[in-house]
Amino acid sequence: MINSEHANFPRASFLRRLGAMIYDSLLAIAVYMFAGAIGFGLFTAMVKFGLINNPYQVDMAVLLNDTALYKACYQGWIMLCVSLFYITFWSRGGQTLGMRAWRLKVQHPNGQNLSFVTAAARLVWSLLGLGNLRILLNGDKLALQDDMTRSEVVVLSVEANKMRNWHGA
Repeated sequence: MINSEHANFPRASFLRRLGAMIYDSLLAIAVYMFAGAIGFGLFTAMVKFGLINNPYQVDMAVLLNDTALYKACYQGWIMLCVSLFYITFWSRGGQTLGMRAWRLKVQHPNGQNLSFVTAAARLVWSLLGLGNLRILLNGDKLALQDDMTRSEVVVLSVEANKMRNWHGA
């Protein structure tokens, strides 16, 4: 969806992005914990129903953490959930909750929302937030993930931020 009104907003500074990142990291931790609880519950259920063998009857946490395959699957599940948190918010409306609080929006320069695939690529290119350091090295206020996905993070006006809904309008 293209929103030409949002094409003219200024790009966000490093400090403003940092504020949103701190806020969002708290939410990502909550997603991590929730996904971990679900994953651990599913793992426990699979052991209980005999889908996963526990021959020495060790504690579930020990079995999960001491078996490389189980641990990799569990950590992969959690990473997927946290990644989907960002990708879904960026592709559906251009804002995570932290970005909304700081009046930031990620979009293409013409105001168009990112696709799911572009949002996923943006997450990869962000290098766990380190891609934002590029802003400090140049004057165009573009992070590495902005350049690599042809997107930008803009600062919305108070009115534009209030008028946005959670479905990309």
